[in-house]
Amino acid sequence: MLVLGIETSCDETAAAVVDSARRVRANAVLAQHAAHRPYGGVVPEIAARNHVEHLDGTIARAMAEAGARFADLDGVAATAGPGLIGGVMVGLMTGKAVAAASGASFVAVNHLEAHALSVRLAAEVAFPFLLLLLSGGHCQILAVEGVGRYRRYGTTVDDALGEAFDKAARVLGLGYPGGPAVERLAADGDPERFPLPRPLVGRPGCDFSFSGLKTAVRRTAEALPATDAERRDRADLAASFQAAVGDVLEDRLRNAAARFRREHGAGGQIVAAGGVAANMALRARLDAAAGELGMPLAVPPPDLCTDNGAMVAWAGIERLRAGFADSLDAPARARWPLDPKAPPAAGAGVKA
Repeated sequence: MLVLGIETSCDETAAAVVDSARRVRANAVLAQHAAHRPYGGVVPEIAARNHVEHLDGTIARAMAEAGARFADLDGVAATAGPGLIGGVMVGLMTGKAVAAASGASFVAVNHLEAHALSVRLAAEVAFPFLLLLLSGGHCQILAVEGVGRYRRYGTTVDDALGEAFDKAARVLGLGYPGGPAVERLAADGDPERFPLPRPLVGRPGCDFSFSGLKTAVRRTAEALPATDAERRDRADLAASFQAAVGDVLEDRLRNAAARFRREHGAGGQIVAAGGVAANMALRARLDAAAGELGMPLAVPPPDLCTDNGAMVAWAGIERLRAGFADSLDAPARARWPLDPKAPPAAGAGVKA
């Protein structure tokens, strides 16, 4: 089975060709960092315009690198949400057009499901597994029971972790994108210098909160003196922030693992996916915690953690194998929960 995957939910214009033997024939990603850097974050209108201008060429590049013709495709998978609706519509409509012209099956992919299943493109990971989904727009813990079968254990009550990294980077004067910049700076810092808060650590449940930590970083940065030691101060603050995040993730993971075992028994793996999962310091923390829990950690390669077309193509393959295909009137969705039955998280205006 050969599938073209298209991803345009945020600020990466991406297309990939993947086959059912887990071979990534091509994985073309065009980042828009330069277009958004002056604004300190993603501007939806600029993102959508860039997708319109560059998606056709990105698809052509992927098909050429794969040595494939459109007539060779068994399926076309395109992200249909959640995400910035303008960008989602660009990729979704293009995917429908390619499917209609080529006669291939069409799959409207949930961006979160693409992240959830991306680890199975890289390695043999059996269902069920426990997923930490960590990205710029999403921060959740889910039990992945099968294709299309997800139970959400926890979610953020305010900010996603990737957003918190971006805001911390802005406070530290590191620019956009923030996650990799914070990780680089933190490598030279003292993670114990600043006593930052660990929101929700020690409490029951699996939800996250990062707004208080983000505010603490801003206030600490504003109180730092403007001296020759500024670089050291910033490195220590970045390291302290990253250490606090690691403590939060480990605490929430332990609670989730206990619930997962109650519901699914012993065994199973922990998977970390999404752009923040590419952070090697956090990955090391999660790996150590997973080892203590007796649940091996699996993480996709870095190029499959950030948004890309290969994960969308693989999700399309998984769904087609399971008998799921979509009609060409599948809608674009700004919001699309993996577990629609999950209750709203307490906080952010929602009472417990």
